[in-house]
Amino acid sequence: MAEPFYITTAIAYPNGKPHIGHAYEAIAADVIARFQRASGRDVRFQTGTDEHGLKMAQKARELGITPRALCDEMSAHFQAMCDTLNISYDKFQRTTDEAHYRASQAIWQAMEAKGDLYLDRYEGWYSVRDEAFYDESELVAGEDGVKLSPQGTPVEWTVEESWFFRLSAYGDRLLALYAEHPEFIQPESRRNEVIRFVEGGLRDLSISRTSFDWGVPVPGSPGHVMYVWVDALTNYLTGLGYPEKTPEMDKWWPADIHLIGKDIVRFHTVYWPAFLMSADLALPRQVYGHGFLLHRGEKMSKSLGNVVDPLELAERFGVDSLRYFLLREVSFGNDGSYSAEAIVTRCNAELANSFGNLAQRTLSMIFKNMGGVLKANCAVAEADSALRDAVAAGIAEMRAAFADYDFSAGLDGWMRAVFACNAYVDEQAPWTLRKTDPARMEAVLMTLLRCVRDLALAVRPVVPSAIDRLLDQMGVEARDYDALDTDWLTALAGQFTLSQPVGVFPRLEIPAED
Repeated sequence: MAEPFYITTAIAYPNGKPHIGHAYEAIAADVIARFQRASGRDVRFQTGTDEHGLKMAQKARELGITPRALCDEMSAHFQAMCDTLNISYDKFQRTTDEAHYRASQAIWQAMEAKGDLYLDRYEGWYSVRDEAFYDESELVAGEDGVKLSPQGTPVEWTVEESWFFRLSAYGDRLLALYAEHPEFIQPESRRNEVIRFVEGGLRDLSISRTSFDWGVPVPGSPGHVMYVWVDALTNYLTGLGYPEKTPEMDKWWPADIHLIGKDIVRFHTVYWPAFLMSADLALPRQVYGHGFLLHRGEKMSKSLGNVVDPLELAERFGVDSLRYFLLREVSFGNDGSYSAEAIVTRCNAELANSFGNLAQRTLSMIFKNMGGVLKANCAVAEADSALRDAVAAGIAEMRAAFADYDFSAGLDGWMRAVFACNAYVDEQAPWTLRKTDPARMEAVLMTLLRCVRDLALAVRPVVPSAIDRLLDQMGVEARDYDALDTDWLTALAGQFTLSQPVGVFPRLEIPAED
């Protein structure tokens, strides 16, 4: 039986349409999911939308519609983004689903039964935009001395009756978790930040609001709705059927990785494990906080006019090109930058000119010079074996890096294998061998065919649509990593004939407006 692997993204806050940051996280999670499936794991991939909280209520009031109507409209945009970007999610979880209310109230009651909740009065700084409470010591000075959150967002002094969670009681257990399981928070820089925060001492956390009603009702406490992060984090359990003891809970929980942005690491690595400890539930194995995506080196904002619709980018450059660029260009875990020029330059150089041209030339020469007939038993020369070894090494390097979420380094190893193939084509010159040594030409082309197929299988999690079109042209059916070690050509030869090939990575052009 295949080993299960459960991956989640942060659920998106749909008070606006999706931006490129949402697309980046979804694509990265999808590549991880596809990579794990190709490696033989039984994968469950969940994403969704986080639909409660004051920001949603305020936005709906601005638009003159109900919060639920706003959620229905905006959540559909996020699901459409996932579908357009070929995100292979298994569950799209909305926090307005009835099942999610049951799950959130169940974890609340479990924490209450543990004695970790109490009713008191909250007085402190709150950022509506972040949906987060901040201590006075965390605030920074903005223009004219205005107090801002560490994220640079406005804060307001809030006074209201609130339920509190005894977060202060969990400091030692959290520090023990970080020490005993250093892999729990990644990358390392995020882990160090969280440890310093917890070592500074934890205050009890206000986890209900009475100033608005758009949220999950607190059980047994009329007028209170849950702090949005209590119900948002619970979504990872909702999709598995919690609080029922379902086969899905038994199989998939705890999650193998919560993939999130670096700005919400604290919620996932301090609050969430404390909630789960209180409710006597297993902790996720890892929380990975990736960096931000910048536009030409600048953080995106509506005031700067540089917020880009990811679906527009996908339409301009193609879904696979966008997916490849984001994983190749950005060192995962760090901030990265993008621009139209960078996308065109990177994808033309590597997808169109290097791998795409290699695949197209190889298939075209087989079609033209061998009538599309495949031959499995050609004599193998030392140069052929050396190339196969180089390609295998590049793929092994890629897979090892992908297992560590180091996508850029993994694709670097893959590209070195592609370059080795192109150098081999130039050295062997099959167009010359056609006249001087046809048998040798066939051996060279079959070596290249094997290498193209292996390289295609390796990179398929990143650019699945283009690779599937290429593999279809090659008659290749098995598409996981086990297939790398199979003698597929022997089985295919005599059963399949290549047709006139069609390129799958066209050259991109910079749009005129850019």
